[in-house]
Amino acid sequence: MFGFGILSGLLVLPLVGAAFILALRGDSPAVRSNALWAALATTIATFLLSLVAWSRFDVASPAFQLVESHAWLADTIRFKLGVDGFSLPFVVLTAFLMPFCILASWTSIEKRLKEYLVCFLVLEATMIGVFVALDLVLFYLMFEAGLIPMFLIIGIWGGKRRIYASFKFFLYTLLGSVLMLLAIMAMYWDAGTTDIAALLQHRFAPAMQTWLWLAFFASFAVKMPMWPVHTWLPDAHVEAPTAGSVILAGILLKMGGYGFIRFSLPMFPDASLYFAPLVYALSVIAIVYTSLVALMQEDIKKLIAYSSVAHMGFVTMGLFTMTEQGIQGAMFQMVSHGIVSGALFLCVGVVYDRLHTREIAAYGGLVNRMPLYAVVFMVFTMANVGLPGTSGFVGEFLTLMGAFRANPWVAFIATSGVILSAAYALWLYRRVVFGELVKDSLKTMQDLNRREIVTLAPLVVLTIYYGVRPGPILDAFAAPTNALIASTQAVLGAAKTAAMLVQ
Repeated sequence: MFGFGILSGLLVLPLVGAAFILALRGDSPAVRSNALWAALATTIATFLLSLVAWSRFDVASPAFQLVESHAWLADTIRFKLGVDGFSLPFVVLTAFLMPFCILASWTSIEKRLKEYLVCFLVLEATMIGVFVALDLVLFYLMFEAGLIPMFLIIGIWGGKRRIYASFKFFLYTLLGSVLMLLAIMAMYWDAGTTDIAALLQHRFAPAMQTWLWLAFFASFAVKMPMWPVHTWLPDAHVEAPTAGSVILAGILLKMGGYGFIRFSLPMFPDASLYFAPLVYALSVIAIVYTSLVALMQEDIKKLIAYSSVAHMGFVTMGLFTMTEQGIQGAMFQMVSHGIVSGALFLCVGVVYDRLHTREIAAYGGLVNRMPLYAVVFMVFTMANVGLPGTSGFVGEFLTLMGAFRANPWVAFIATSGVILSAAYALWLYRRVVFGELVKDSLKTMQDLNRREIVTLAPLVVLTIYYGVRPGPILDAFAAPTNALIASTQAVLGAAKTAAMLVQ
């Protein structure tokens, strides 16, 4: 019998809301309204419960907290939940973004609204499950289960090429994860357990670490996505509805980075050190190449999608520096990118709902009709560039500091990505917002309405607040980062000592 704690409540609440919406009969305006309000209430309640979890969390401790463990699968594998400083911020971020996704879908989804909302609530449960799972099998199930609702969201409510984009998204991420499943089986045979806390204390042989690291890398690299397995992301973003793009960029991409920090670095330290140059190379290629590709885009969503690949390059680069600044900067960058990129896609949705096109050439001079929108869009554009005073600056600066300590050339090349990001972001903003209002289709555009202000205002506040005061997030990451660095250095130090004794 499952007990009920905060973390299990975070998993159950969205499913209860989904079940309630499924129970509604008919498709009348009243039923649609009830479904929307039920979904909004469910996501807000889940967010409030995540804040309760945060209030009971001790940021000074690197240990797993709020742990729940229940018998499952003949007690061979347990349904075990818990959070530490690496995972809890992403639980809160997931719960925080979901109400905005519901608000963004309030008037834009016309067909199968109930099924759409159910998909989002189920997706929320699986995403939170990824971050709270303390068993490898449970993690894998949650990691893969999230593919199904996202596949449906893109494939049913997406754009003209939605079928192609949804299958490409599904097949890329599924095929990468098959190797991770084989690695999980090998880890169970070697360690005799799938408990993540126990596996963190287990020492895998260096030769085995290499193969395990590659298997996990295949899954996490596709999920982030890293170059050259990033091509599914622009298609998925372009075809997904606005809320789907928000969750795809805000949370789903972060599962790859979380996987690296949860499994690859602490469980396979020898292999992580060995493959760090490979990760650096792929990261700087992603930063420079996808930034150049972003400059060539004519679709707003596709430009932002390529910028996401570039920003994830900073994340992987920072993580594998294995320095305090690099790791904390990478983790902060993921949280900041979740807020900023989600907000940018919401801004795209605002103008798309009015004009029904995402072509950059269709816009121009919006500041004359939508001054409030122009200010909001500017804040998120500046954060995407990494302007000091916004949350985007903190993560990029720390990752570059960590990269400089590990390899100055990597930091030097990656810094060019900051310049390129300013180029494509400001180019986009100038073409959409500034200039003369000459197109007749734009002369009747209305500024942000009340629902859109409620949706975007909290994101503006957080973008600036965490740019000025990043301490609350960095403090959460500090204890597990220090513990990870200490354990990794101890393992690698022991390995070097053993090698010297053999010689």
